[in-house]
Amino acid sequence: MIAVASDHAGFELKQEIIRFLEEENFSFRDFGTDSTASCDYAVYAYKAAKAIQSGECVRGILVCGTGIGISIAANKMKGIRCAVCSDCFSAVLSREHNDSNMIAFGSRVVGPGLARLITQMWLDAGFQGQRHQRRIDQINDIENGQAPKEL
Repeated sequence: MIAVASDHAGFELKQEIIRFLEEENFSFRDFGTDSTASCDYAVYAYKAAKAIQSGECVRGILVCGTGIGISIAANKMKGIRCAVCSDCFSAVLSREHNDSNMIAFGSRVVGPGLARLITQMWLDAGFQGQRHQRRIDQINDIENGQAPKEL
């Protein structure tokens, strides 16, 4: 299951991503917001990221005006690796190298067609492990308040 959330600035693009997920038969849960009425992105980042932490969802897609604020909020939560992406190459490598479990879009940066393509490529990509796992382990060390272990 994929968690989907946005603030008011990302609402319309989130709706486009939901249409894409429906067309491609992906299971998802919409964590809000439900309109373009002004709201705070951190609330919705938290709800979606919490669903990943709990195991209810395996990945998440977030949208705000730039993708930056909502991704920063999500990345404050343990175990979340959210990448802001506005191109396919970065999205794929965020999965292959960084094992990203969330992606964030800026609705003022990425149009609907590109967001659909990036989403598809990100969902299709997988973590490559090996040398990249060591780096994920180092990120986890930092998250746990420890210095990352060097080789």
